[in-house]
Amino acid sequence: MIELRDLTKKYGELFAIKQIDLELSKGDVYGFIGPNGAGKTTTMRILATLLNPTWGEAYVAGYSIYTKPKEIRRLIGYMPDFFGVYDDMKVIEYLEFFAAAYRIKGPSRQKVCAEVLELVDLGYKGQALVTSLSRGMTQRLGLARVLLHDPQVLLLDEPASGLDPRARIEIRTLLKRLRDMGKTIMVSSHILPELADICNKIGIIERGELIVNANVDEVMRQVRQHTIIDIGVVGDRDAAAKLLESQEIVTRVDEVEGCLRVTLADRDADYSQLATVLVAAGHKLTMFREEEINLETAFMELTKGITA
Repeated sequence: MIELRDLTKKYGELFAIKQIDLELSKGDVYGFIGPNGAGKTTTMRILATLLNPTWGEAYVAGYSIYTKPKEIRRLIGYMPDFFGVYDDMKVIEYLEFFAAAYRIKGPSRQKVCAEVLELVDLGYKGQALVTSLSRGMTQRLGLARVLLHDPQVLLLDEPASGLDPRARIEIRTLLKRLRDMGKTIMVSSHILPELADICNKIGIIERGELIVNANVDEVMRQVRQHTIIDIGVVGDRDAAAKLLESQEIVTRVDEVEGCLRVTLADRDADYSQLATVLVAAGHKLTMFREEEINLETAFMELTKGITA
């Protein structure tokens, strides 16, 4: 559905993006992450046919950005980080204005506008002025606008930017709903744990170069060097630590915040026996869990914080 080949954008001697290769299939939800100034917005603007690359090729649904920009614009919905709204309009008037621009006419226009408002949970705000909306509601209205023509591909640049926790949860729920509808979505965000919850693929871009491009699970495996188990023990933690250290699969045991942090020699080792050994020795356990690797950890491990 989306294909980038050697995509490059230069400003003088500065590379905004450099030789990006990427392929997304129908239904993929791609989390595009990187420091500010890394090249995320540049890439999206090129895909939206708003910016020409210096060289390289980009295709959306098989259409080239060079020869078929109009066809691509009919297929995509692009939501920039910051977008203007017409303050003197009601919400429903705002959507009907853009629906008319998409050449949606007559009763169909009213029907489509009502449907997208319900989809983004703003149906009750149809008669409200755009100026009365909160930041989160304005973001959802912007998403409703790009959904009017039922695009196959969504390019969402920081859709949760500047939102409070409740509004971020609402946007995440909405993105899951769009994913379940079969949309192909490229979404950039700095709220990394939430991307892991909705994306099946992620790309990490730094200084204009795509340094990671893989399924979420593959990225987590790449970052994880060791499996770490946190174990809560009642009573003599020193004795429990010595018992754990004697196990072949354990390389290190540390006491951290009242629990034992156990590092295993093999990240794929079966560690269920550790609980059995401790209980058999008379230790009572209050916690036994594997430490999770999230996207924030992966991002910090794989990037250096360098921008273009």
